[in-house]
Amino acid sequence: MRTIAAAIACLVLTMSASGQTTRPAKGITQVPGIRVGHFTLPGGLTGCTVVLADGDGAVGGVAQRGGAPGTRETDLLDPTNLVERVNAIVLSGGSAFGLDAAQGVVKYLEEKNIGFKTSAGVVPIVPSAILFDLGFGGNKARPTADCGYKAASSATSGPVGEGNAGAGAGATVGKIGGGRMPMKSGVGSAAILLANGLVVGAVAAVNAVGDVIDPFDGAVVAGARDANGKLADARKVLRAGAVTTTPRPGENTTIGVVATNAKLTKAQASRMALMADDGLARALFPSHTLGDGDTVFALATGSWNGTADVSNVGALAADVMAEAIVRAAVMAKKAGGLPSAADIGTVPARFR
Repeated sequence: MRTIAAAIACLVLTMSASGQTTRPAKGITQVPGIRVGHFTLPGGLTGCTVVLADGDGAVGGVAQRGGAPGTRETDLLDPTNLVERVNAIVLSGGSAFGLDAAQGVVKYLEEKNIGFKTSAGVVPIVPSAILFDLGFGGNKARPTADCGYKAASSATSGPVGEGNAGAGAGATVGKIGGGRMPMKSGVGSAAILLANGLVVGAVAAVNAVGDVIDPFDGAVVAGARDANGKLADARKVLRAGAVTTTPRPGENTTIGVVATNAKLTKAQASRMALMADDGLARALFPSHTLGDGDTVFALATGSWNGTADVSNVGALAADVMAEAIVRAAVMAKKAGGLPSAADIGTVPARFR
């Protein structure tokens, strides 16, 4: 695990087999044809994130393991259903209200004549998932269709903005309760580029019940704090049988997207999403609780000419998802009265 985590962090800065230096790390936009845009509402406490798949879109899949999901068009991604390609994925704050952000992305894509072709014109395919940040820091705003439209309009293939941006603006972690206090989290992104040209990337908005754990060494990066403001470590709290608070359904959730340039079928894309979901279990404790709506989407652009083994792609997807989750905590800044990992000195040495 230590070797793989280090590879994700450093590979894009090393030499490829051909002796050429790979491009600087950009996160999920390292995958050709993938663009990301954020829009953070005034006040900076909620927003949405849009992942666009250029051209005819990307083959899509989804894994949904949390107990309290808030989603749109995930049934369409079932391999037994008709539509294969996805034009965009929307991650949003605002709980169920935030699903409205996807409609703005639909409008943006329709204006550009992008979508599933029908006799009446194009129908953009835009699955979405939300997290609960209502009331964070006294915030009363909610992402709307306008938020989604602006996020899509700002999407670029440049380095992904991280921390308190878009869907991560109101994200928090460490909400096991029982007198313990949470911390600020946000949105993070990571990618790995192999010497053969295969790219796998991830972006995640982390609003978990649990703590963020660095798989590199098992240390807690951000999470529940005790009365002294120190990390309580949810693993120790639960194993000791200490008093906690049952997570309220729908009020948490980690949502994300993994993407690759490999050629995958719709069924394989769903397998990639399912394996990528293991990244949540590696980097969050606990994950997939009854109070989390954990959802991971997958996109396969198919621009790589190599032959993909979906098991290998899925394994890499789990690693980059775990790294994206850690980065969401590392890159976050204090907000809403809550400190970040940088404030309490728990940022892993490899990020300093």
